[in-house]
Amino acid sequence: MPIRVAHVGTGNVGRLALRQLIDDPRFDLVGLAVSSPEKVGKDAAELAGLDHAPTGVVATDDLDAIIAAEPDCAVYCAMGDTRPVESLDDCVRLLSAGIDVVGSAPGTLQFPWGAMPSKAIAKVESAAESNRSSIFITGVDPGFANDLIPLAFAGTCQHIEQVRCMEIADYATYDGATVMFDVMGFGKPMDETPMLFLPGVLGLAWGTTIRQLAAGLGVEVDEIVERYEDLPAPDDFDIASGHIAAGTRAAVRFEIIGMVAGKPFIVIEHVTRLRDDVGDDWARPAQPGGCYRVEIVGEPSYRVDICPTSQHGDHNHAAIVAAAGRIVNAIPNVLDGPPGIRTTLDLPLVTAAGTVAS
Repeated sequence: MPIRVAHVGTGNVGRLALRQLIDDPRFDLVGLAVSSPEKVGKDAAELAGLDHAPTGVVATDDLDAIIAAEPDCAVYCAMGDTRPVESLDDCVRLLSAGIDVVGSAPGTLQFPWGAMPSKAIAKVESAAESNRSSIFITGVDPGFANDLIPLAFAGTCQHIEQVRCMEIADYATYDGATVMFDVMGFGKPMDETPMLFLPGVLGLAWGTTIRQLAAGLGVEVDEIVERYEDLPAPDDFDIASGHIAAGTRAAVRFEIIGMVAGKPFIVIEHVTRLRDDVGDDWARPAQPGGCYRVEIVGEPSYRVDICPTSQHGDHNHAAIVAAAGRIVNAIPNVLDGPPGIRTTLDLPLVTAAGTVAS
């Protein structure tokens, strides 16, 4: 019998997750919630960009309508970066109704211990345990590229000195103005500090990954250190999200470092360009456009390049498809598991068998 699912959010990740929910025979879509007024009343197939018959499930902006549909699970892909409190409250409402949640937000729930206030964690755990529901939040980075993959390779090492997880990517084709301009500060004056580089924000965003890796590797992080640098555009140019003026921010490189016994043991590094000719001395991807990279110094040592590709888009699109796939494929295991906050450390390496494309 198909799993009854409802879906919340049709942005970059949500639209692709919705597409799988519609086409995957393991699931029966029973509700869809959106935040944009112009999407209300539209069929799920249209909002997913699918060229086939309507599903009969139309979008609403009322989360109570989603709860009333009594799904087994809700896929929550609404924006969390700029509305962390609201996204957490939404998830608590769903859990309190006895509905399991998988999704991409709020990101701190990937591994909240040490990253979120204890009261907030208790609020989620209480809602889940009192109503026999569970929640699993994931993505690509933070997500499987820096938890699932490094842990798989680390499990073959006799000893480890450092784990470094990298995203090296050209974001010129990333169509998400809020993330690009408001969060990362691209196209902004170099003396204007973007949200991402405010003190503590990098550690909050990727601290979940640092602590989850540490828990999986059996070490304790003493402190998290943040570092960043940025470079200006050499001239005017346009990207998918808008215009980049000469002299404004066009590339960023940052590190979030988990210190263990006074040494940098877990490092998350991002190298994000809008043009290939900016930041020549920074790390380069293994394929044109971008890749994820895991480097383990130990015995043995590894350098693993993950190069996502897609029939329907470039490296950025492929990475978003992967995030959506990780979310949707986790649904059966999350439903079968115990109540509470679930993490990558709780789920099997392969979360679902998937389907054969027709």
